[in-house]
Amino acid sequence: MLSEKDFISKAFSSVIENGSIQWSAPSNIALVKYWGKKENQIPANPSISFTLNSCKTITKLAFAQKQNNGTFSFDLLFEGKPKEDFNLKIQKFLERIEIYCPYLKDYHFTIDTENTFPHSSGIASSASGMAALSMNIISLEKELNPEMTDDYFYQKASFLARLGSGSACRSVKGSVVVWGKHNEIEGSSDLFGVEFPSTIHTNFKNYQDTILLVDKGEKQVSSTVGHDLMHNHPFAEQRFAQAHDNLASIKTVLETGNLNEFIKITESEALTLHAMMMTSLPYFILMKPNTLEIINKIWKFRSETKTPICFTLDAGANVHVLYPENVRVEVLQFIAAELVGYCQNGQYICDEIGTGAIKI
Repeated sequence: MLSEKDFISKAFSSVIENGSIQWSAPSNIALVKYWGKKENQIPANPSISFTLNSCKTITKLAFAQKQNNGTFSFDLLFEGKPKEDFNLKIQKFLERIEIYCPYLKDYHFTIDTENTFPHSSGIASSASGMAALSMNIISLEKELNPEMTDDYFYQKASFLARLGSGSACRSVKGSVVVWGKHNEIEGSSDLFGVEFPSTIHTNFKNYQDTILLVDKGEKQVSSTVGHDLMHNHPFAEQRFAQAHDNLASIKTVLETGNLNEFIKITESEALTLHAMMMTSLPYFILMKPNTLEIINKIWKFRSETKTPICFTLDAGANVHVLYPENVRVEVLQFIAAELVGYCQNGQYICDEIGTGAIKI
């Protein structure tokens, strides 16, 4: 079992003066939610997510060797233009990973990044953004250390991404990813995400995720603040135990293809996440009236048509509508007819399960 010390780079024999690398990394949507963390981005409970396909960040990292003067040196471009708002977050990320990547101060970096989904669309871009940046950094390390194995490459990339944004470690590799130590998931770790180790039933092949953009505004409460509210939360320990139980159950569901159980676990997890926010101090209601209208419409449609459609939520108002590929036509008709009116400016995004980060 790898420890944090195993990710500290040793001195390299190779020298790379300059170059550029480009990766894309997708966002992901958790089925069993991670909510609450310990020091150094360690999750309080394990989680499992679907990796998305179309909603991704594309990041190009250009690097040029410089004199190591004890400082980080980088320029950040978002969609080709300087984006100073992001500089502090990148600076903090580099500071956090420096112990594992001591070569970072040897280079000036130009980070040129863009999202395939609209900025401020209500889709968390920290997971895809930090995963894409981490893939570039670990690719540079691979050039400095050509003997690095593929397994270690992806493990360290996920490890680094986690230090930028916890859920980013689930955006590196795999269509279904587990993050957090769980007794029934072989190789699972609190330090990085791992591909779901079992064969996934064909019912979940190309599983669809249509994201209804109910509220595109800035998050009411940051993820960091939200996770911190789990400290001393009256229901925290029961929640962490529930997450372990639900992950064991959904493991069986993904292996057997039981869509009814998938729906129960996924929707319960979404509502539990919001219940934890509503019962914390201070407390927050992150759903909007239109979120509830959509949920009730989905329940009614499922009851009347027996279509295996369900929802999940992140820590916000937007609704992820999940359903098998073979009912895509009727579900999209239902969304267009009955749910679009509850979306801000009628906006929604069609996506599906993807495979993780890709070198471009």
